[in-house]
Amino acid sequence: MAMAGGRSTMLMCLAVVLLGIAGNGGAEARKRGKQTLGYYELRRGEFSMVLTNWGATILSVRLPDKNGHIDDVVLGYKNIGSYVNDTTYFGALVGRVANRIAGGRFTIKDHPYHTYRNDGHNTLHGGHRGFNQVFWTVRERVTGEFPHITFAYRSYDGEQGFPGNLDVLVTYKIDGDFSYSVTMYARPLDKPTPVNLAQHTYWNLRGHGNGTILSHAVQIVASAVTPVGGDLIPTGAVAPVAGTPFDFRSAAAPGARIAEVEGGYDINYVLDGVADGQGVRKVAVVSEAESGRVMELWADQPGVQFYTGNFLKGDEGKGGARYDKYGGLCLETQDYPDAVHNPAFPTEVYRPGQVYKHYMLYKFSIKK
Repeated sequence: MAMAGGRSTMLMCLAVVLLGIAGNGGAEARKRGKQTLGYYELRRGEFSMVLTNWGATILSVRLPDKNGHIDDVVLGYKNIGSYVNDTTYFGALVGRVANRIAGGRFTIKDHPYHTYRNDGHNTLHGGHRGFNQVFWTVRERVTGEFPHITFAYRSYDGEQGFPGNLDVLVTYKIDGDFSYSVTMYARPLDKPTPVNLAQHTYWNLRGHGNGTILSHAVQIVASAVTPVGGDLIPTGAVAPVAGTPFDFRSAAAPGARIAEVEGGYDINYVLDGVADGQGVRKVAVVSEAESGRVMELWADQPGVQFYTGNFLKGDEGKGGARYDKYGGLCLETQDYPDAVHNPAFPTEVYRPGQVYKHYMLYKFSIKK
């Protein structure tokens, strides 16, 4: 694929301009304790995105529709304070382990570990103060034809109960006209540890706050899911989607059969598309007829969590928008949830000397 060459030099020459969120009063950086809060814009023509180093979070993604009208197509809060102690994870980089760990405990080499339980009896997205609830450092930033920014964070031994110090990097890069990539690296320094990072952006291709995503057309390149119990923990099985409401191998509207899915869609799909030499494959395609916008997602992970915003409940968002149930959808590429308890799943435990890597590519287009 054309993307492969750019990945090998991703961390060599990184770029972006420190700017304010559009409509928020220009360039902005302010102190929270000893840390500096920043907003950073990446732009190429009519395509732009704004990020912050709080949680390495995507705050906006703006692009035109089929009539040339530019909209922000990701959900988010109207001010940064709302992201503190947020439990929706709007746009955040989540970890140390995304998704759920059953019982908030696991064992590595006969050593038991107990993680912060913030989802009933389970740990969700790294605990109460996961990677979405910390300041990241801007490691590199550069402007230019392909602007990009790298955020860095060192997770300390025992943070939220996880073992060992862990160095983490995430790079957001505009790779071309109407496309951007997310590249994540993590390196354990002194102890084996589970690692499973995810990017948790909520999408509404009609424009954030503009109705639900139930009529979007969604295709997921997967013929199986990992079924879950009542607490959304995988049972350990892998089940085919054929003949079930989880079958999105051909494009379908989530609203067509969501009533058959208790609580709405929130499940891991086992990806089976053909991968390139770097392990990157097509994950999903989402389109929205009214705007004409189309989004393709490519990635190198074995699974993707498809979530339809089931727990949104009138959250107050940007520009006075309100996000009701099903107001956005997430496609979170990942290792399988609760892999620490399922030896048949791909491992998510990394040891000193090993490097966790996770690559995502978003491609946008217009269908008139």
